[in-house]
Amino acid sequence: MFDFLFSAGGMVVMPAWIALAAAPWLKRGKTAIWTITGLLAYGALWIGRPLGAAVRELERRNRPLMRFGCVLFVALAAAWVAELIDGRTLNGVGVWVKPMKFMASVGLYAWTTAWLLGELPPTLRQGQWARAIVAVVIVAGAGEIAYITFQGALGQPSHFNSSTPFHAVMYALMGLGALAITACALPLAWLIARHGSGMAPAYRLGAVLGLILTFAGGAGAGIAISLNGGPTVGAMPGGAVVPLFGWSMTGGDLRVAHFLGVHAQQVLPAVGMWTAMAGARARVPATAGAGAHVAAGAVSWDVAAVGLAALAYAGLTAVAGLQAAAGVPLLLP
Repeated sequence: MFDFLFSAGGMVVMPAWIALAAAPWLKRGKTAIWTITGLLAYGALWIGRPLGAAVRELERRNRPLMRFGCVLFVALAAAWVAELIDGRTLNGVGVWVKPMKFMASVGLYAWTTAWLLGELPPTLRQGQWARAIVAVVIVAGAGEIAYITFQGALGQPSHFNSSTPFHAVMYALMGLGALAITACALPLAWLIARHGSGMAPAYRLGAVLGLILTFAGGAGAGIAISLNGGPTVGAMPGGAVVPLFGWSMTGGDLRVAHFLGVHAQQVLPAVGMWTAMAGARARVPATAGAGAHVAAGAVSWDVAAVGLAALAYAGLTAVAGLQAAAGVPLLLP
């Protein structure tokens, strides 16, 4: 299916490109959209095959989460186009920026969860715990994205909005949903710790520690943001922000720690996978040239490296949180 979609994409690119170039209602944005669309189309065709292979592997590991992530990334593309056309802002930021950020974050979370579930034995992938994790991520994630997008389309805030009983209830439900999504990392970490015997030790340790830090850092920073009544501490309204991320450069921003915590789920398993592959390469010459004793030493260094990386990552997340709480920006303008 995906081979067909990527091949068919080439037939769609040129008519869409021409239509964008000819559309008079785009006005000044026409040239920029024409250029960006062409570059994205070229890039999509260039990475089509490896991307298709990755998506097929995700589908093999967990089809519902893979498809949920695909829906979110398609919605992200649509929101990006809406942001280019719609000039409305909310607190100085485009109304579609927040929906795009949450679509990307939840989509990546869904795909990472699908990948890690695929490391479990086949019987456990369809077990009660795995089905519960998948259901919570999809239901809570879809509800949160739907409300944030709805509010963005109306030009109204979704977070810290208690202007009516409806908005107050929806904000509380969003908080519970976000907590439920990050809490799914804990049972998945437990499943991998107990049943991920097919994984390399370093990769397994990286996955377990990354999932634990995702809950501790992501949920912890999220609760801190809620208790603070907003993400910033001592920041100037409308002040300079870090490009792309939107973090304040005039005061502390708790979203930095939240970002680091949430993405521990990707960073530490990747570190574990890389060190496991490096350790496997090191074991071959060690076994051939120095015997089993050296080979055993080569096995242990990659696990130790993952432990140190997790300790450093946790420390970095904690420092980012403490720095933000003290009102100190991540970067100076």
